[in-house]
Amino acid sequence: MLHAIIMAGGSGTRFWPESRNARPKQLLRLVGEQSMIQATVSRLGDLVPADRVLVVTNARLVDEIAAQLPRLPRDSIVGEPCKRDTAPCIGLAAMLVLRNDPDATMAVMPSDHVITPDEKFQAAIELAAELVNAERSRIVTFGIFPTYPAESFGYIERGARLSVPSGTSPATFPAIYRVTRFREKPKASAAKEYLDSGEFYWNSGIFVWKARTILAALEQHQPQLFGHLKTITAALGKPDYRAVLEREFTAIQGVSIDYAVMEHATDVAVIEAPFNWDDVGTWQAIGRLQGADADGNTIIGKHLGVNTTGSIVRGPRDHLVVTLGLRDCIVVHTADATLVANKHDEESIRQLVTHLEARGWSEYL
Repeated sequence: MLHAIIMAGGSGTRFWPESRNARPKQLLRLVGEQSMIQATVSRLGDLVPADRVLVVTNARLVDEIAAQLPRLPRDSIVGEPCKRDTAPCIGLAAMLVLRNDPDATMAVMPSDHVITPDEKFQAAIELAAELVNAERSRIVTFGIFPTYPAESFGYIERGARLSVPSGTSPATFPAIYRVTRFREKPKASAAKEYLDSGEFYWNSGIFVWKARTILAALEQHQPQLFGHLKTITAALGKPDYRAVLEREFTAIQGVSIDYAVMEHATDVAVIEAPFNWDDVGTWQAIGRLQGADADGNTIIGKHLGVNTTGSIVRGPRDHLVVTLGLRDCIVVHTADATLVANKHDEESIRQLVTHLEARGWSEYL
């Protein structure tokens, strides 16, 4: 059966001051009326029932996520005691779903992307599951056709084109390729080469595979990590489970699934994503997704702008934000903190968290 695994442990520091430790990016309503994680679950539609959706997050976020996703069984929200990147998260999820479904297929996805339309996303996941069922050792991922030489995304280099499964319309899914290799976030010159070649995709971070396949890969390439996870799952249902989880998970050396498995995998297919995708990585993504007015401003909340152009202004509806003579700025107002930043230097926003920590201003983190 198909299971959806939602990775929801990120911190989203580039969305400070709205994103905080207790309420990070995936719990915010950045686009539309739903939070990012609510939209992720809603996007699944009828593809996966609620009892086959598993959310893996930080332990301190379990209660808030449970409140936002009341249709999910409480034990479908798993809290990690500390952050250890995506490979431990995925490995733990694989072991959990295998307990009840020995032939489980996993669709793994981040909790904080914007993807439209839902129907194309669901159809793409179904196609990926077909590819995995046809070749049970296969790993399938989704590539986003690049539109500019991004340095903030990983890349997938495609190889030979694969045939579409029988019964599937080639017009609907025209591009499935064998993966040659995965490339980490490149420098500007390499990113331009990737774009110009036409042979690379952005790595969406969405995967479909058999749970047994990914666990076999982790056991082969990350035996220590695998051993810790095996000890954790052996303690499920026992009185000391929480203590075992804390001890064993904390002992894991954090590693991404790309480093742990994907760079070593030999049977990987990439589907050129038929859906629209945005990883909503920075405040500028809000401008792309929400659109801009005649002056190039994206306004969310109550705002009066005079000689203000190319800016993103976000605040509550009951608080007036007035800008005068601003150009290419980000202004975000919350109840206890206000950010004013150069739009072209927003990567530095995550450094603000380090400065707040250094000053001991934990109430703003």
